[in-house]
Amino acid sequence: MASSTSFSNNRLVNIGTHSLALYTHGPEPSNSKDPVVLFVSGVASDSLNWQAVVRLLSSTLRLYTYDRSGYRNSESSPLVPSAENIALELSLLIEKAPIPNPLIIVAHSWAGVITHEFIALKGAGQIAGLVLVDANHETAPQVMDIDDSILWTVAEGVEPYSAWGVEVEHKLTQEEWDAFRAAETTEKFKMIEQKEDSEQYIPSFETLRRKEMSKMQPLLEDKPVYVIGGMRSRDWNGLYKAGVTKGNGTQEQRSYVRELIETVDKKNEVLMNEFLKLSTKTERVFATESGHFVQMTQPDIVVNGVNWVLGNLQRSS
Repeated sequence: MASSTSFSNNRLVNIGTHSLALYTHGPEPSNSKDPVVLFVSGVASDSLNWQAVVRLLSSTLRLYTYDRSGYRNSESSPLVPSAENIALELSLLIEKAPIPNPLIIVAHSWAGVITHEFIALKGAGQIAGLVLVDANHETAPQVMDIDDSILWTVAEGVEPYSAWGVEVEHKLTQEEWDAFRAAETTEKFKMIEQKEDSEQYIPSFETLRRKEMSKMQPLLEDKPVYVIGGMRSRDWNGLYKAGVTKGNGTQEQRSYVRELIETVDKKNEVLMNEFLKLSTKTERVFATESGHFVQMTQPDIVVNGVNWVLGNLQRSS
């Protein structure tokens, strides 16, 4: 298994305008046809949210994590952090590193949008398979509103990781957890978080929908796609309970949030099912003991997803 300290060893890869921090885990592939695993983080997240998954995966695999522009050891970009621009910078990172091998992309949350933008930009030629970890579908804002103003009125002043249960239920070592939380307290992190989450996140869905990639299915033909859904109700119920404990919200607002909680998992299931159209070879599971951050609370499910993709690739070959 990979060492947790491997997340402190990076090399800066110049992509032309600036440099991105790339972390390699595991041995060099024996040839350029061996698949490698590339982890892509969600909105306002650096590479450290993958620490438990990387540690649990087979030591025979070559794994790559990286920090997007502006996070941790990566330099800031002259471009706005739209999903399109992030996908462009990811393609340049792969080219300049270089990483010539077939890619199993493991994508969490907003990385579902980023991965689709990568396919729109470069095609699916280098992609060997996908593991989508409670990923954002292009229609997500039309189905459920994670920024619902009443939900966050009731949750005002609540510490999210505590309320979501991640602080207690994560499977990181103490060293890994401390590093993860420390990175999020820096001014550098807060600056790029603001740009991504507040300015670029919601518009990115409409930008992707305009490309009408849903009409081109299956985008990955028969390449294996493993879809993992989290239980959003766990997160929202945690926010609700912590907010009520603080005395937040009117009775009407609390009732409204309870109704949101009752329906959110079904809505998320609809979104996860949309990803099954990506390929003729898919598997869908739900992490029933996790909210949105499956990779930290049930990393074994993500490991199972990577192994499922690898197994299908071996059978195909």
